[in-house]
Amino acid sequence: MTQRLLLVTFADEHGLLRAVRHLRAEGRPILDVRAPYPVHGLPEAQGLASSRLPWVTLWGGLAGLTVGLLLQAWTSAVDWPLNVGGKPLFSWPAFVPVAFELVVLFAGLATVAAFLLVDRRRAPAPPSLDGLRATDDRFLLALGAEDATYDAANLERSMRDRFGALGAEEVFVEDAS
Repeated sequence: MTQRLLLVTFADEHGLLRAVRHLRAEGRPILDVRAPYPVHGLPEAQGLASSRLPWVTLWGGLAGLTVGLLLQAWTSAVDWPLNVGGKPLFSWPAFVPVAFELVVLFAGLATVAAFLLVDRRRAPAPPSLDGLRATDDRFLLALGAEDATYDAANLERSMRDRFGALGAEEVFVEDAS
């Protein structure tokens, strides 16, 4: 299935941010934004919700810390107590390396599990922009160009005038698969 896309390229992130904010204020849906590097403020301008994945990672790490400390405390003080050189049975400095490793392990596993559980790949994939003049030095904004009264030349001309004021370099319509 091919979908017509209106693609707008920008030379800098300031024009891209202005265009995204302008389109968002109008209520026009933005299909995708491509940038050669992370742009500060772009997720907020697009209206994307913040991720809850850091919280999952934090809780996974805390669970790993708890399991690591409890396992070592129970092993050294309850299950198999050994008095070596008069050291206390619960010697927490010796527990730090294992507890740290379990923090990293549990945090990583919780993050991967949460990501796979909430993965949005079950939804239809957005059109691919690979190969559609997306370069490593330009910013690309993709909008849907489907309309009942679709006229490519008229749409390109009106959008070129409109986005030219926002700093757009090029406006073109492409078919994406």
